[in-house]
Amino acid sequence: MRKTFLTSLAVLLASGTAFAQSASDGKVKIGILNDQSGVYADFGGKSSVEAAKMAIEDYGGKVLGVPVELVNADHQNKPDIASNIARQWYDTEQVDAIMDLTTSSVGLAVQALSKDKKKITINTGAATVDLTGKACTPYGFHWAYDTHALAVGTGGAMVKQGGDSWFFLTADYAFGYSLEQQTSDYVKANGGTVLGSVRHPLSSQDFSSFLLQAQSSGAKVIGLANAGLDTANSIKQAAEFGIVQGGQKLAALLFTLAEVHGLGLEAAQGLTLTEGYYWNLDDKSREFGKKFFARTNKMPNMVHAGTYSAVTHYLKAVEKAGSDDADAVAKAMREMPVDDFFGRGGTVAANGRMIHDMYLLQVKKPDESKEPWDYYTVLATIPGKDAYLDPNKAGCELVK
Repeated sequence: MRKTFLTSLAVLLASGTAFAQSASDGKVKIGILNDQSGVYADFGGKSSVEAAKMAIEDYGGKVLGVPVELVNADHQNKPDIASNIARQWYDTEQVDAIMDLTTSSVGLAVQALSKDKKKITINTGAATVDLTGKACTPYGFHWAYDTHALAVGTGGAMVKQGGDSWFFLTADYAFGYSLEQQTSDYVKANGGTVLGSVRHPLSSQDFSSFLLQAQSSGAKVIGLANAGLDTANSIKQAAEFGIVQGGQKLAALLFTLAEVHGLGLEAAQGLTLTEGYYWNLDDKSREFGKKFFARTNKMPNMVHAGTYSAVTHYLKAVEKAGSDDADAVAKAMREMPVDDFFGRGGTVAANGRMIHDMYLLQVKKPDESKEPWDYYTVLATIPGKDAYLDPNKAGCELVK
């Protein structure tokens, strides 16, 4: 009997499922943690919460026969607040996974905490490549986009159009640094030069001094290594200084449909940008876009669509693993392909990077738009293998 017991125990341990083949506490609980009141509220915000709800509902509201619950909170773009919320969710509210995590400093902090707690994180709103590079973890995943994909897309397009000298207006935290660095490297690798940069605080209201430095640099392209309302305000104030009229171009390195809508086609027309999803791309994209619009009165951007995809993939992984144990789920997430309206033919690399196609887009002129939210012309599809860093070169210790 003793021998039989030990043999059975060894089999269970080897399979990584020593716990029961079910949710460990009678439910599966997901948290959406993002900016819901600040500079990135439109970028992800409550709309990401709604996208997560849609994914859970479309999955049937249950996995492994137990209910899927959703909680959400506003981290106010502060890593300490985000970490405190995440710790409380894990320690007292039985949250199994946290997603969105808009703001790279927040994403890095919560991913590090989640490693210690053995919990899954899927960053759909944060951008820095460090999430799947030097800061990678066995339980951390990066879904919708990253700074390398933006540099290859928008940066590459501007260089090809003759924009071979750059000056950066950069948000003063991890995301901005990463986006500036990735784009600078790409510009230089393609024969361009970087004439300088200036950093501004998150949620700035006055960009005049920063824009004047960019203007006086004489750079052909002013790279806006910021996002959300910071990018929109940069563009508005650049118009007041006549920067584009003076011959310089603006590169909105992280700009999505939500911000284009807020800025309006008159002001945004002609901007080149990169997203991982566009609602009017094809029938599959339009189907999700219209369902989302019916609930939110707005069309989704890549963060909202990416959150839906991430929640769905997580639930599929729980089902495949037969458990909500983080090790088993993380293994299943890497093994399964991602083939939905967002991550078409997508794969999850060993470092947690979900590799999928990105789209180079140009904002239409007002008279080119045929219907509400018809804002983009698709210039090119960027294959995932070109958009994202080779996992072997990302600096992640998980990649052997």
